Amino acid sequence: MKQKRRRAPTSPLELANRKTDEEFIATYLQPSPADSAWVTTWTHPRTAAEYSISLVRAGRLSEDDLTACFHLIEQTSKEDYENSAVKWHPEKKIAEMRSPDLRYILVREADTSTIRAFTSLMPTYEEGQPVIYCYEIHLHPELQGTGLGTLLMGFHSTVAANLPPVTKVMLTCFLSNQRGLAFYRKLGFEKDEISPGPRKLRYGKTFVPDHVIMSKPVRSSTESENSASDRVA
Repeated sequence: MKQKRRRAPTSPLELANRKTDEEFIATYLQPSPADSAWVTTWTHPRTAAEYSISLVRAGRLSEDDLTACFHLIEQTSKEDYENSAVKWHPEKKIAEMRSPDLRYILVREADTSTIRAFTSLMPTYEEGQPVIYCYEIHLHPELQGTGLGTLLMGFHSTVAANLPPVTKVMLTCFLSNQRGLAFYRKLGFEKDEISPGPRKLRYGKTFVPDHVIMSKPVRSSTESENSASDRVA
């Protein structure tokens, strides 16, 4: 029986999503002309506790690690979900967390291997725009305000900078999460043009979104086209 050949990737983003974790790190995280050079260890600035940092795609994430990440979301963001239009639905959230093209960056206690923070990202398209989408970033309270969040968000920018034709990092934040909004703005994120705004409904009512889509540019569209052409050449 003739075996079917696997279709060749048709775009830089598809190629990125097909790479192994090791290839993804070597291609998009270790070259560092951007915010954060890739590191595999981190030291808590106040306690001197050691942590490890690793990357794994969703399909290789163990059930225990998936559960640990879910509990971090639940601990830090459940209230924001419950107060939003989408509400808190554990099954839907876990299904989203299993999206095959997601890459998780996990931060573990060095001595116990317990996950204390993570972020997840995906090279994808939003309304035709190639972006690196930050799906989640969650830190245990003891790690907040230590610079770790800035390091993790910097990894998103590093991937974006190393992956033409991507021009920006994008994320969604609940408007109720004022601390998160302030954090993202400090890093250079602003409301994106595709973020939904208030709209008039029937009977004179106005619908006001409970979230905002934010983005941070890493290069202009022209620079992205030139970089992509150079790589093809």
